Amino acid sequence: MTSSVPRTARISVIGGGPGGLTCARILQRHGLTVTVYDRDAGPDSRNQGGSLDLHADDGQIALREAGLLDEFFALSRPEGQESRQIGPDGVIRDRQTPEPGDRFKPEIDRGVLRTMLLDSLVPGTVRWGAALTQVTGPDDGPRTLHFADGSTTETDLVIGADGAFSKVRAAVSPVVPRYCGISFLESWFDDVDTRHPEIAELVGQGLAMAADGRRALVGQRNGGGHLRVYVVQRVPVDWLAAAGLTGTEAVREHLLREYAGWSPLMRRLITDNDGPYIDRPIFVLPTPYAWPHVPTVTLLGDAAHVLPPVGVGVNLAMLDASDLALALARSATIDEALRAYHDIMIPRATGIAEFAEHSAGFLLDDDPAPIPS
Repeated sequence: MTSSVPRTARISVIGGGPGGLTCARILQRHGLTVTVYDRDAGPDSRNQGGSLDLHADDGQIALREAGLLDEFFALSRPEGQESRQIGPDGVIRDRQTPEPGDRFKPEIDRGVLRTMLLDSLVPGTVRWGAALTQVTGPDDGPRTLHFADGSTTETDLVIGADGAFSKVRAAVSPVVPRYCGISFLESWFDDVDTRHPEIAELVGQGLAMAADGRRALVGQRNGGGHLRVYVVQRVPVDWLAAAGLTGTEAVREHLLREYAGWSPLMRRLITDNDGPYIDRPIFVLPTPYAWPHVPTVTLLGDAAHVLPPVGVGVNLAMLDASDLALALARSATIDEALRAYHDIMIPRATGIAEFAEHSAGFLLDDDPAPIPS
C-alpha cells in the first residue's frame, strides 16, 4: 500500500496533554486535519497537576511554532524560576533568583497551559471520553482505533501522545516502563501565603529542595496561591500497601518517623498539608529505546521516552510534537515524515535519557549544589 499524503490523511492523536495538543495545534496551523482523542470526560474533569517550566531551547520553540509564545509569556510566572537548596535543618544553603526580564524557563500551571492549547484549536478537534483500548490493522494501514465504549474508527496515522503507559505503544513494541525505585508522595497547600505563611516563606516563589542522602522534600509554587510538596523516597513500588498505610493520618505518622531528624519547620511540609497524599511512583523506559518503523504509528513524549523527573519531560514532549507536526507538513508522504521525525527524535531522546538516568540521583543528594534546570 502506498503511504498516505499528510494533507489528505486521517490523522489521530491519542492523548490531550501538552504534547498531543501542541502537535494538533501546529498541524492545524499548516492546514492539516487532525482529531485528538482523550479519555477524560471533559476539559475540566480532573486536576491537571502542578507547575511546569518551559525552556527557551525546547518547550518555547514548540510554542513559537504553535503561534502561542506571546500568550504563554502573558500567562506564565517568571518569578517561579527561583530555586532554593535547603538543609534538613531548614537553613537555605543556596538560592538562585531570576534577573529582571529573564524568560529562559518561566513557570506555568499545567492546567493553564492545557487550557491555552485547547482554546487555540479548531472547535470540535478533541473527542472527550474516548479511552483507547487498542490499535489494530495492518502496519501499512489503515489502522483501527478501539475505544472503551465499544466504538471504533479508522485512521491513516496514529500518534501516541498518551503517556507512560501508552496504549498506542503496544502497536509497535512490547516494551513497558519499569519502576525506577524512587517514589514521590504528593501533597498540596492552598492559600499558602495566608494559611501557611512560614511554609510560603521557606519555599519562596519557585522550587525548593531539601535532602539528606536517603530522602528528600521538594516544594513547588503553583499559581493561585497553591503550593505542592513532594516527599521523595527510595522505596518499593507497593510500599504503602505493604506497610498497611491506608489513611492520611497513618501516612503522616509514618512520615514523621521517617523524617524524625529533620527540623520542626521542615517537618511541617509533611504535616500541614490540605487534603490527602497521592502516591506517584516513578517509572522509566529502558535506555536506549526505539521501535521498529511502521508507516502508520508513531509516539511522542512519555509514550516514546519515559524519563526520571529531572525537569525535561514536558519540554521534550512539546519539542517532539513540533518536530513531528512540521515533518508531516513538509513531507510528501506520512512514511517520509515519520522517518524524518524519528531521525531527529530518537537520538535526541536517547542522549537526554542517558543523561537523566545518571542525574536522577540529585533528588536524594544532600550536596548543596545548584538545583538542575
